[in-house]
Amino acid sequence: MSLDKLAALYIPALEAEMQALLTEDDPAFTPYYGMLRYHMGWADETFAPARVDAGKRIRPLLCLLVTQASGGDWQQALPAAVAIEFSHNFSLIHDDIQDASPLRRGRPTVWKLWGVPQALNIGDALFTLAHLEVKKLTGRGVRPEVALEVLEVLDRNCLELTKGQYLDLSFERRERVSVEEYLAMIAAKTAALAAASTEIGALIAGAPAGCVAHYRAFGYALGLAFQIQDDILGIWGDEHVTGKSVSTDIQTRKKSLPVVYGLERSEALRAMYAAGPLTDAAEVAQVVRELEAVSARAYAEEQVRAYSDAATQHLKAAEPQGEAAEALLELTHRLVGRLR
Repeated sequence: MSLDKLAALYIPALEAEMQALLTEDDPAFTPYYGMLRYHMGWADETFAPARVDAGKRIRPLLCLLVTQASGGDWQQALPAAVAIEFSHNFSLIHDDIQDASPLRRGRPTVWKLWGVPQALNIGDALFTLAHLEVKKLTGRGVRPEVALEVLEVLDRNCLELTKGQYLDLSFERRERVSVEEYLAMIAAKTAALAAASTEIGALIAGAPAGCVAHYRAFGYALGLAFQIQDDILGIWGDEHVTGKSVSTDIQTRKKSLPVVYGLERSEALRAMYAAGPLTDAAEVAQVVRELEAVSARAYAEEQVRAYSDAATQHLKAAEPQGEAAEALLELTHRLVGRLR
């Protein structure tokens, strides 16, 4: 398959590029780089080398695929792909702090192991490294004006990410959130960086403005579909496949799309959420039944299909070429049809 073949080429190059940046000979900074490497999945809690689940690297993969599909050299885009992945991960470290999440991908989070101050600093380091990476594009043959445009796109979408996080945090203190508000939140928090990834890939390849716009719209719609599919899996996924209890999102009263939709339509559901923590298995099961009674799952699945279709239409309109074009379409289908 085109996607697996190209991912097998891109991902090791991406990993090597990132790992080279997080190495330091000065023993005074061994813990500093150790924490960075731990979060990225390359070290254990003692900073010894390890290989653990570090995420799918979807955003940098999108960037590299779009670069190649637009007729560019994917290797030229590697610094941008690194910048995108580091930007994503700085947000994860800060998100874990803000949510007081003790675990990420089955391992203790950075703040849980080394404290909030150090975790904040490590997140800031990744944000800074992302910016330093963009400056390396000119050394790979990218025109300076294009590198500046890439930096602007990255910064603009990182700002959107913080706006989305603001909305997400503010929703925690509110009993009612509309579907429109929720979609605006995930558009900023999730879809913006996916859109930046595809836009940046097209810019580096020198794609025409119309194609760049379609690639951006493709990434944006794909990001929305991806997040809503994640919301569905958080309630109805197979625990043995996702590795996450399907009761967690409900117990924490997370306002995912099915829940927001259900709260708008079910008085019984609103009463359950207003009554306090949902810790009992019977209560969780009742919430799921109420969601299904108002067709919350069906609604969310329809939104995934709609955004997936929009993503596919924009991808085709961008006129991608070659094996990377096939891989982008395959990646779209995998992301919205995934079980984990």
